[in-house]
Amino acid sequence: MPASDSLLLRTLLFVLNPISGDLDKAGLEHQVAAYCREHGRTAVFFHTTGKDDLTRLQQFIQKQPVDAVFAAGGDGTVNLVGAALAGTAMPLGILPLGSGNGLSKDLGISQVLEEALPLVWQHAVRTIDTLRVGGQFAVHLADLGFNALVVARFAEGGTRGPGAYVRIAMQEYLTYEPAVYHIETDRETYEGPAFMLTVANASTFGSNVVINPNSHLDDGEFELCLIEPFPATAAPGILYRLYTEGFDESMYTRRLRCRKAVISIPQQERATVQVDGEPYELAMPLEIEIFPQSLRVLVPAEALNA
Repeated sequence: MPASDSLLLRTLLFVLNPISGDLDKAGLEHQVAAYCREHGRTAVFFHTTGKDDLTRLQQFIQKQPVDAVFAAGGDGTVNLVGAALAGTAMPLGILPLGSGNGLSKDLGISQVLEEALPLVWQHAVRTIDTLRVGGQFAVHLADLGFNALVVARFAEGGTRGPGAYVRIAMQEYLTYEPAVYHIETDRETYEGPAFMLTVANASTFGSNVVINPNSHLDDGEFELCLIEPFPATAAPGILYRLYTEGFDESMYTRRLRCRKAVISIPQQERATVQVDGEPYELAMPLEIEIFPQSLRVLVPAEALNA
């Protein structure tokens, strides 16, 4: 697990997403700035607007010298900052403030803001892999099928938080029709129907569903995790295994490990794809490639030995 000792970080940029999760962001900027001052750091802030955020952030970093960039939001904000920093020496920090916060959980970062803030002065540096999924930057999980559909419906709605996600999932499950996927990897070929197909650089969804147990963020490989169509009577058992790291124990699941993959859906030119919590309509076939050791992240020192 590649890592280094704590860096001397003095000027920190915090990228704030005002609508991530269902948390009240009032006073957050003041709290973060005050904490940084107490520990001899200078806080600088960048607010996302949903319009040209990546370009604006990259330009901001070029003009404003900083030592690290913290994503203060959910998985979408982490994706944004990761895309801006991938391939550079500048590290990514995470203050998990979204609905799911999947990557921060996989990295062992506390989900309590007051317990995550010490990363500004106490941390180790871990270098992890990133992905490109149909041309989109990804650092955690992407998927096609049922979850991607639910994420798209969730993004269209006006209510945030896990309750809204569960309600939409229950509604969509009643009429959902699985697609047939053709998959070619650098190691094998697979074709068949799937309820959902996850492109996993990590292990855990923000909902604590473990889709890819015993995986590693820095092994130069990713996994394609398939849940095949299943009868309604099997749903409770599958759900139980997903929450207890038993993904591989079900007769309806399989995983393909690879470095490159091409996914297509017969007679379908585009598909809904969820990438780090954000839905996209991407062209098929979908090309996926891993970029080993391409992003430096700040993690609690104790998480390296977990």
